[in-house]
Amino acid sequence: MPEILITADELGPAKIIQVQEPGIGLRAVLVIDNVARGPAIGGMRMATDVSVDECFRLARAMTLKNAAAGLAHGGGKSVLWGDPRMPSEAKEKLIRAFAHALRNESDYIFGPDMGTDERCMAWIKDEIGRAAGLPEAVGGIPLDEIGATGWGVAECAEVAAPFCGFSLKGARVAVQGFGAVGRHAARFLSQRGAILVAASDSNGTIADPSGLDVEALADLKATGASLSDHPRGQKLGRDAVIAVDCDILIPSARPDVVHKDNAGLIKARLMLQGANIPCTESAEMLLHQRGVVVVPDFIANAGGVICAALEYHGSTRGAVFEAISEKIRANTAEVLAKARGNGCMPRQAAVDMAGNRVRSAMLLRRFSIM
Repeated sequence: MPEILITADELGPAKIIQVQEPGIGLRAVLVIDNVARGPAIGGMRMATDVSVDECFRLARAMTLKNAAAGLAHGGGKSVLWGDPRMPSEAKEKLIRAFAHALRNESDYIFGPDMGTDERCMAWIKDEIGRAAGLPEAVGGIPLDEIGATGWGVAECAEVAAPFCGFSLKGARVAVQGFGAVGRHAARFLSQRGAILVAASDSNGTIADPSGLDVEALADLKATGASLSDHPRGQKLGRDAVIAVDCDILIPSARPDVVHKDNAGLIKARLMLQGANIPCTESAEMLLHQRGVVVVPDFIANAGGVICAALEYHGSTRGAVFEAISEKIRANTAEVLAKARGNGCMPRQAAVDMAGNRVRSAMLLRRFSIM
C-alpha cells in the first residue's frame, strides 16, 4: 500500500482503513471522512488506477454532498484496486472479501460507484447486511437503472440555465462519459427540449451539431458497442468532447478530466459536474474567470446518493424522484444566487453552505471541541 500523506482538517477524515489480502489479490481502502450527521454513506469504486488520495477526495465530496442534500448521513468512500471487467466470479470474491473485512465498521454503508453496480451491492448486503443501491429483486431501488443521478443533473440544469442567460429548450449539450450518469442525463435533458450534440465513451467521441438520437446511442451502448460504431455523426478522439461547441458540458466519467491544460478549450457556458471531482481546482478557477458557470459535483450529481439513502431507510421509487427534484433544485438556486451575490465561485458558495451544515451537526456530538 502507498504511504498516506493526507492532512486532516476540522472536518476529517475520521478514519482511514487499508485492507490487503495478497492471497486473493485484494487491495482496498476505506475513508470515513465525517459522521457528525450520521453513518457515512458513499460508493465503492473499482478501477486499476485508484489511489488513497482519490478515495479521500471522494469521501470529502460525499461529506459535503450528503450535508447539502439534507441527509442524516456523513461522508465516506471506498476504493478497490482491480479491473471491473474481470470475470464475475473473481470480482464477487474480491468484493465479498472486502466487505467481510469491514463487517464491524458500522459507520460506513456501501453504495455503487464507478466499476460497481446493484449486483455488487447485493453481494455486500448478503455478506454484511450494510449496502444501498440494491437490485429490485432484493427490495432495492436500482438507481442506475432508473437514472437517479441523471435525473438530478437534469433538474439542476433547468435551474442553472437561466443564470447563464438561456433556457433548456434548444440548448446544446455535450456529455463526456455516456455511462450510467451521462446517458440518463442526456435522455432527461432531451425530454426537456435540449439537443445532444456530442457524447463520448472510452473509445471516442461522436458529434453532430444537428443533434444525436439519445435512445439510439443508449441502445447501441447496451449491446456493448462503442459510440464510434454509430453510423451518424463525426467521429473524434476520446477527449475531443471537451472542445465541442455547446451550451452545457456534462463531465460524467473519471476524476480530473478537466484541468488547466484543456480548460481553455471549453466553449460551454455552463458545466454540470455529473461525475465526482471531474475538474481540478485550477481549471475550475480558470473557467470561473472566463464567466463559465460551474455547478459543483456534490450539488449537481447528488441524485444517486439521495436515492440510495432513501432506499436504505425504506422509501419508495416515487418519493425518490420527488426528493431529488426538491433538494437539487433548491440547492442549485441557493448556491448560484449566493455565488452571484458574493462574487465568488459556485464551489465556494456550495462548500460554505454544506460545511456550515456539517459544523452545526458537529456541535451536537459528544466529543465536539468547536
